[in-house]
Amino acid sequence: MNRTDRLYAIVEELRAVSPRPRSAPWLARRFEVSTRTIERDLLALQEGGVPLYAEPGRTGGYVLDASRSLPPVNFTPAEAVAIAAALQGDPATPLPASARSALTKVLGALGPQDAAAARELGARLVRFHTPERVGGAPRVLEQAIIERRVVRLRYRDKAAVVTDRVVEPLAVVAVEEHWYLTGWCRLRDGVRAFRLDRIEGAVLTREVAPRRDVPAPAPPDLVAEPALA
Repeated sequence: MNRTDRLYAIVEELRAVSPRPRSAPWLARRFEVSTRTIERDLLALQEGGVPLYAEPGRTGGYVLDASRSLPPVNFTPAEAVAIAAALQGDPATPLPASARSALTKVLGALGPQDAAAARELGARLVRFHTPERVGGAPRVLEQAIIERRVVRLRYRDKAAVVTDRVVEPLAVVAVEEHWYLTGWCRLRDGVRAFRLDRIEGAVLTREVAPRRDVPAPAPPDLVAEPALA
């Protein structure tokens, strides 16, 4: 790790534990450098205007005043590529427009040199998929999911039978390689799961879906992992 990356990492470490302190020896072990190197780094950060202060005593150390410091909006090239790979990894994502917007913001946060490095690294991470595995949720359906709006669906089931449904969105779940919209189906008067790539049409209504105390269906023998816990 070069010094610039280490300085950023020290600030983020102190931000993560604020208002608790981290001692210079602890930081030296964390970043595998000498205590003297860490002390020089901390002094450089203080001189650069980072709101650091020292707490004396046996359990003291350096503290970052998080209320006076905004988190950085920049990414390393590797971080940007990792985010891009995650966002582009599933073409059936339920929020494709939001994924594209997020990726644009991530790349826009990079400086020209880092952006070029990210694109060079990204070109060496290649994923193959079949031509028909494209698309994603209709933009209308994405809006319905985000805003919890009732949506009218034209749905083709696994037997190729097409029906029209009025659905109150509950959750979006991924099972293996497929994404599903789970919701209260007014046609069936119960919770159903609709595979996103089988939704042939979607019309957003103005009705906000009522909150129902109904858990989303969970496939057996699989572990549920929320996108944000």
